[in-house]
Amino acid sequence: MEHPMSRQDYVFTSESVSEGHPDKLCDRISDAVLDAFLTEEPQARVACETFATTGRVVIGGEIGLSDKDRLHEMRARVPDIARDAIRDIGYEQDKFHWRTVEVSNYLHEQSAHIAQGVDAAEGKDEGAGDQGIMFGYATRETPELMPAPIHYAHAVLRRLAEARKSGAEPDLRPDAKSQISLRYAGGKPVEVTTIVLSHQHAHDHQTSADIRAIVEPYVREVLPDGWITPATTWWVNPTGTFVIGGPDGDAGLTGRKIIVDTYGGSAPHGGGAFSGKDPTKVDRSAAYAARYLARNVVAAGLADRCTIQLSYAIGVSQPLSIYADFHGTGRVDEAALERVLEGGIVDLSPRGIRTRLGLNRPIFARTAAYGHFGRAPDADGGFSWERADLVDDLRRAFGAA
Repeated sequence: MEHPMSRQDYVFTSESVSEGHPDKLCDRISDAVLDAFLTEEPQARVACETFATTGRVVIGGEIGLSDKDRLHEMRARVPDIARDAIRDIGYEQDKFHWRTVEVSNYLHEQSAHIAQGVDAAEGKDEGAGDQGIMFGYATRETPELMPAPIHYAHAVLRRLAEARKSGAEPDLRPDAKSQISLRYAGGKPVEVTTIVLSHQHAHDHQTSADIRAIVEPYVREVLPDGWITPATTWWVNPTGTFVIGGPDGDAGLTGRKIIVDTYGGSAPHGGGAFSGKDPTKVDRSAAYAARYLARNVVAAGLADRCTIQLSYAIGVSQPLSIYADFHGTGRVDEAALERVLEGGIVDLSPRGIRTRLGLNRPIFARTAAYGHFGRAPDADGGFSWERADLVDDLRRAFGAA
């Protein structure tokens, strides 16, 4: 069957969720814990999972520091780290308030059997933290080289969060979801056919029309001129009242929004979640590396669309396979790119990825909402996988000017 994204004329849909969505709140807490440990020690080991429901947050998983006394001290800080994240997101509801929420902390030391596969030893380089497959993707649809539906679904919610947190829209609350359906013509996005937006709000008497009046100017501000037409269908709070929200309305769990985190369904996903995992976990670091490679391939002009797959085995340092697909848009041969990548233009071992992208830093809480990809690199090293600093090396490898 023909893949829908290889067609030239079609409608494709992607969704996003806000930082206050229950699953995203859990991602944020897990990544805030990770950042705190990486601040304490760049080689800290963290695999932190969070569950949230009415009045309660439960945190579990594995942690590791070289100093056991500091490990116990850091573990004791975790409830406050969680409360700070909840406060920043903006939850001060009767049944979910950063000050009164009950936080249960079940983090414990990393398994020695996992550590023996990951840790470097005499005659053995540091190995991958698990087996698995990871995908990266890039496309010329947007200046950020991201698929347009997910890019703009994120942008709508990010803009509304700014308006809420600045005080410009005091009736908006943290929990929200967006969904954008885009019509493509000749392979390019040209029109929004449907906008779906469900946004938590302050008062029971507010109707769907009231909320649309609040959010519509921000949606129009974010989407490109001409994409919203008289034929565009709007579904704003289609169920009506949405006052009960966040973990009080629906339980949340780390790692449950992996398509929101990546490419909105426009590209394959290996299945591994990101948040709460230190960069020895290739679920996260190799997915970042694959995006870095795909982005640089497209930025170098070698293809207009690029998918990269990497695969790993636990305890083994080098990837087991490298796969490239240009979706018929390539100006060079995919097999030739695979040979270039296998030849070591970038060290794709866990240590090599961490070093190249500078991942042993507290740069992860900011990734927990509005996508891990398509964001501008930060001065402190955040979103380093969005750099285009491999372009010249790739062009030289293929003899391009």
